[in-house]
Amino acid sequence: MGDVNARFQGSIPELYDRHLGPVIFEPYAADLARRVDLQAPGSLLEIACGTGILTERLRSQLPSGVTLVATDLNQPMIDHARSREKANRIEWGPPDAAALPFPDLAFAGVVCQFGLMFVPDKEAAFREARRVLVDRGLFAFNVWDGFAHNSFGRIAHEVIGGFFRTDPPNFYQVPFGFNDPALLRRLLAANGFVDVSLEHVTLEARSASARSFAVGLVRGNPVIIPIVERGLDAEGVIDAVAAVLARAGGDSPFRAPMQAVVVTARATAR
Repeated sequence: MGDVNARFQGSIPELYDRHLGPVIFEPYAADLARRVDLQAPGSLLEIACGTGILTERLRSQLPSGVTLVATDLNQPMIDHARSREKANRIEWGPPDAAALPFPDLAFAGVVCQFGLMFVPDKEAAFREARRVLVDRGLFAFNVWDGFAHNSFGRIAHEVIGGFFRTDPPNFYQVPFGFNDPALLRRLLAANGFVDVSLEHVTLEARSASARSFAVGLVRGNPVIIPIVERGLDAEGVIDAVAAVLARAGGDSPFRAPMQAVVVTARATAR
């Protein structure tokens, strides 16, 4: 996770939360939260909680006796999430999804919104999710479908890459590159999960303006790091991304379909 593509630092968390959160993450947080059905008493673990968008949804619907443990490897993201979450019943931490510092059978459920794509050792992440779950515990997560179903990601990737003469950033290939249903099913089966439900869910990305969305796609992600390091004009990159977004989904407001793969599974009995 030391990869530049996973470095959500500096002003990135705040801009991510402001310009991307309501547009692409909150709709899927509502969808994923409604699928969280804990069949056994116990705590709920959220992996890669980011700025706390799903955390807020989960906290509002969980029974009072359920503790929510929200984690993210990026401390700046945790800090931002803490600043927006004032309620009790949330414990915060920075664990690595591939090496969770929790005992076996510690949680009734594990959830992850758009985070597993960034974990280099995915086999370990799935294995760890099973290890910390009770028997029949819930594993619920979503990942982005490919560029063909998410024009905003393709546009950001192609337009930003066009500003680089050599070695364009590959950031957007990471979040939109882990969605093969066969691979997801294999990882689940190999690491002790059954009753797998895998659904392609299409929702609508809505932003007040194409430029506001473009600010998030450029400055609210680690893709801004190579832009700055190469001495490129970040505002010019934003303007270029906004212009192509506007052609695809309108200028003010911007609206376009987006698609994710949403998965739920149950831990096998040991």
